Amino acid sequence: MSKDFRDIAAAMGGIFQAAALVEQLAKTGYIPSQPFEACINTLFVQNPDSTLAVYGNDLNNIEHGLKVMADLLHHHQNREYPDTLRYVLGILHIQKKLSNNKDMQALIGQRLQQANHQAEHFGVTHDNVISNLASIYTDTLSSFRFRIQVVGDFTYLQQERIAAQVRALLFSGVRSATLWRQVGGTRLQMILSRKKLALTADNLLRS
Repeated sequence: MSKDFRDIAAAMGGIFQAAALVEQLAKTGYIPSQPFEACINTLFVQNPDSTLAVYGNDLNNIEHGLKVMADLLHHHQNREYPDTLRYVLGILHIQKKLSNNKDMQALIGQRLQQANHQAEHFGVTHDNVISNLASIYTDTLSSFRFRIQVVGDFTYLQQERIAAQVRALLFSGVRSATLWRQVGGTRLQMILSRKKLALTADNLLRS
């Protein structure tokens, strides 16, 4: 198994983790702190020396995403995460739009630098930081005609804090999708190499 495909599967695990947490948060109002923090941290890793560096050089940080990814790709469905694959495909679509918009890329980079200073002061999952990241997402990626429709419990989704967390997670999903494309990920692999992706995720989980 080539290292390249391990990188592709790891980055895809990051996308699935963000998407699965969006679904869980929208439906239950709760997400575990460790995978949430791991997702948000990826937004502040701008020049990594490896794929795993984006995830803190620790596969445990994307364990949740790899598990959901392996399950969905093996079995095509998961009762706990029926909307996650749709979110993943939406994230990939938004990232492709972003890759063709250099001005938006530059603006996001500038605003993330400012958010990074805030994160150094408060911590990456502080409400002020998450609100800032959500506003970057709203001002940039949400301006595309295509938008990801998040479904869940309106009681949770109308809460400002949870809505900000959802947007920040989608933003982190786009960050992982950018990494995924950089290491050779393609949408065709989701169709033609689905089994290989799932098996690679299994192997990453075991390692």
